[in-house]
Amino acid sequence: MTSTNEPAADDFARMVESHRPQIFRFLLASTRDIDLAETLTQDCFLKAHRNWSGFRGDSTAMTWLMRIAINLQRDHWRNRRLQFWRQATTNSVDLDEASDWLPSGERTAEQHLLAKERVRHVWRVVEKLSGRQKTVFLLRFVEEMDLGEIAIATGLSEGTVKAHLSRALGRVRAELGEMQ
Repeated sequence: MTSTNEPAADDFARMVESHRPQIFRFLLASTRDIDLAETLTQDCFLKAHRNWSGFRGDSTAMTWLMRIAINLQRDHWRNRRLQFWRQATTNSVDLDEASDWLPSGERTAEQHLLAKERVRHVWRVVEKLSGRQKTVFLLRFVEEMDLGEIAIATGLSEGTVKAHLSRALGRVRAELGEMQ
């Protein structure tokens, strides 16, 4: 005899399997800390599991999960600002390691090094963006979400998303232009 909760549990398990890599990737790009990203990813799916029966399907599961992840990330940074200690850099993602995750079509060793330096520079610029600009930038270029999905995930209007993305891109482009 099967329980009425089994199909819902199966649906949730499939959703986790399907969307976990994207949620983790976003949180890793946001925090640049593997352990923290893993913890926040687990928290995201725990929170989603607790609220799974209330998911109405007004948005895609991915958008719903991303909104939970964004809120957890914001809560983490808000709480972190209240702390007087800084986390040791030993748990941080190394910039060289992060640039290795990105595909490179470069052919020569020199071109590869130049590409890695550009990636490092982009990460440095992204770190300086405001919280909303950084979130919108990462959702657009790391998670490849469209503007409407970003608006739903962040709770911002599409026009506000466009404005934050435009400002973020302007700053990244300006600082990359200085690198040339």
